[in-house]
Amino acid sequence: MEKAALSTLLLRWYQENGRDLPWRVKDGAHHNPYAVLVSEIMLQQTTVATVVPYFERFMEKFPTIQSLAQASIEEIYKYWQGLGYYARARSLLATAQIIAKQGWPQTLKEALSLKGLGTYTAASFLALAFNLPKTVVDGNVIRIISRLYHLTEPVKEILPKIHKLAEDIADKDHPADYASAIMDLGALICTPKNPQCLLCPWQKHCQSFGKKDIEEIPLLKRQKKIEKKGFVYLIFNPKGEVFIRKRTEKGLLSGLWEFPWDDTSTIRPNAKKTDKSVTHIFTHIKLTLQICICQSNTAPTEGVFVAPASLSGYPMSTLMKKIIKTANI
Repeated sequence: MEKAALSTLLLRWYQENGRDLPWRVKDGAHHNPYAVLVSEIMLQQTTVATVVPYFERFMEKFPTIQSLAQASIEEIYKYWQGLGYYARARSLLATAQIIAKQGWPQTLKEALSLKGLGTYTAASFLALAFNLPKTVVDGNVIRIISRLYHLTEPVKEILPKIHKLAEDIADKDHPADYASAIMDLGALICTPKNPQCLLCPWQKHCQSFGKKDIEEIPLLKRQKKIEKKGFVYLIFNPKGEVFIRKRTEKGLLSGLWEFPWDDTSTIRPNAKKTDKSVTHIFTHIKLTLQICICQSNTAPTEGVFVAPASLSGYPMSTLMKKIIKTANI
């Protein structure tokens, strides 16, 4: 079958079955590239279902690229809490400030010069925001192309081939709709497990259709999660206030407020263990922290004592929110 016919089948399927998302339009580029930018950065390593309510609140608070560019990172963190990967929030702010001064990028080189936009995100942004003919290749597309052509070799070994095949069948006349269509095909039909092949517009042309190894394609080697344990310290002063500190601008959770914690096996002096603990899974790390209670008349360095009722006013990670809930403070 001609490659152009494949894209036609997919676009026809998308018009009838594509998802309605708050950052998406059909029949061309989005009228507001800012909405596309925010959604693309939020969607990095985060599911659509999780992003939707965050996106809506974020856009209500920061409705334009100018309003975001003028905001402080602390204010942005408040509307990012719970979404994780806070470096994305910092990248989004930096990119908004650049675009507010220089205008929107129109080439892949210009898009890649912005913070937070890698090869996939930049291509997706240009296609969805400006209908530019950029081929989007993410995990969904890798899976679809690998199954369509029954590619059983390890993905790392054939990634250039997958990119070339994806580019060959991409619709150059309707790049925005095609990018959305192939992402929806991966999210709704060509799923990792239990793919809905009977509903697939490419069923008759898929070389993996009906084969027993379809769920084993693409061949990926998943990184094993590392398990770590440690202690988190709730330090109270005589007023009943609890100590929190702001992380430095390095690391996964930089810029957020937190209770002191570490992943060592030795508890700090004068700390008392409780029978409560929290577990949180980062990308490749499973972290379990046992909650400990401490008393102190003076605040440790680089932090402040705050009333427990005021904790909600400080941007914190999901891990710290779990601790607040578990410790009932």
